[in-house]
Amino acid sequence: MYILLFALAAYLIGSVSFGIITSKIFGLGDPRTYGSNNPGATNVLRSGNKTAAALTLFGDGFKGWLAVWLTQKYGPQFGLGDGAVALAAVAVFLGHLWPVFFRFAGGKGVATLLGILIGISLWLGLATIATWMIVAYAFRYSSLAALIASVFAPFFYALMEGPDMILLAIVVMSALLIYRHAKNIGNLLAGKESRIGAKKKGGKTA
Repeated sequence: MYILLFALAAYLIGSVSFGIITSKIFGLGDPRTYGSNNPGATNVLRSGNKTAAALTLFGDGFKGWLAVWLTQKYGPQFGLGDGAVALAAVAVFLGHLWPVFFRFAGGKGVATLLGILIGISLWLGLATIATWMIVAYAFRYSSLAALIASVFAPFFYALMEGPDMILLAIVVMSALLIYRHAKNIGNLLAGKESRIGAKKKGGKTA
């Protein structure tokens, strides 16, 4: 029973879409109506407001970390362990992808997944962020960097901790992130994906 309550709380935390909230605060358009139609930091940046984009990035990452931290901190009092942490991680991620507060139209999960990984292990999060940065610097594609980083995340965790329920959760979240980037993958294969820093409008980014 307690594990379900923690999972529900995590899902509701994940359902808080900072891209939509910050856009309203700054008087910007709904990020689901322009660009990639995605309420993530990269698309919010298309509005030209760097502060709103930064707050979106931080907020989406923070909620992923928060859900994991709360379960790690208070779960043991109710006899909950790694299984509950794994479920909470997936639940907050699902909340971001399909938020109940915003008609289930959410983001792609890059920042939230990074926040979750940092909550699970700081070194895991840093290794995944480093992977994103290396790929982004080398190829100038935000979406490609996110896809490759998400693929490496389970391997990083397996090397650090070995197989367990949390590893399974990371695999599930990575698969969902790849699924949510289906259009980006199509654009990458077709050579239509926008590069980081490109001035022209075009493909959809992460």
